[in-house]
Amino acid sequence: MAIKELSYVIVETADPAAWDRYLTHVVGVMSAGQSADGAALYRIDDRPFRFRIVRSHADCLAAAGYEMDSRASLDALAERIEQASQPVQWGDAAACAARSVEAFFATSDPAGNGLEFCCGAARDDVAFVSPKGVSGFVTGDMGMGHAVFAAPDFDAMHGFYHDVVGFHDTDMPEFKFSPDQTGPGMRFAFMHADNARHHAVAFGEMPQVPPRCIHLMLQMENLSDVGKCHDRMRMANVPESATLGRHVNDETLGFYMQTPSGFDLEIGCDSLQIDPANWEATAHAMPSEWGHVWAWQNAMEEAQKAEAAE
Repeated sequence: MAIKELSYVIVETADPAAWDRYLTHVVGVMSAGQSADGAALYRIDDRPFRFRIVRSHADCLAAAGYEMDSRASLDALAERIEQASQPVQWGDAAACAARSVEAFFATSDPAGNGLEFCCGAARDDVAFVSPKGVSGFVTGDMGMGHAVFAAPDFDAMHGFYHDVVGFHDTDMPEFKFSPDQTGPGMRFAFMHADNARHHAVAFGEMPQVPPRCIHLMLQMENLSDVGKCHDRMRMANVPESATLGRHVNDETLGFYMQTPSGFDLEIGCDSLQIDPANWEATAHAMPSEWGHVWAWQNAMEEAQKAEAAE
């Protein structure tokens, strides 16, 4: 049994037009029209879609969709998830067609984050053409990127993703975000599928957030593409969540910006590729080698300056 990749994401939003502007004009992904059920589709490679945007009263990441290597693996996973007392709902033929997969089921993790698992995801020969000239996204066997969630009960989340689903530990750090390095940290889990991407899913020990996602990540082909996307973010007045920087564990060079639904999107390049069969889990002490000044850090510094000036 193998988890192949993060295959697609489903976003529910009250403002699909805002997501269309964001994805096409800021990120630079390609519109792929609508599915039969009216969802807006967007592509970054040879998959008919990677983003499925659904009109809703809510704004959240409805599901991260992971592809299994076979129908037998998918069936076995569904059985294990049910035995772990998590819900499993199989998609009908229309829902499978809307996702361009042979079969899938929907479920959730112990924190209530939406997940879908599928098999037989379709590919095609339609060329990816970015409306903003992005040269390409790094996908292939590594999938579309990664998703990061909140884990109020860290041990239950890790047990679910590792023991039940079958993800593998890549980096298991305890980050300290305050100047006091002697105080308690925040546990994170970065976990890989059976491919070379450093992590396909990650979660941090923190309360659940309303958008049901901390961030998604897309990897661009080069730094020029990342820099131009950063410029488009600034010109479109999209809030920057973290400045340009390089991570320690996956070596990604990039930045974070807010999506129309409130969670973040990481745009990066030059990410580390691992050997999934022989990787030994690490535990890095710091999230970033340099950069990645977060908006909340800026706000704290400004408040401290204002207090000192009084």
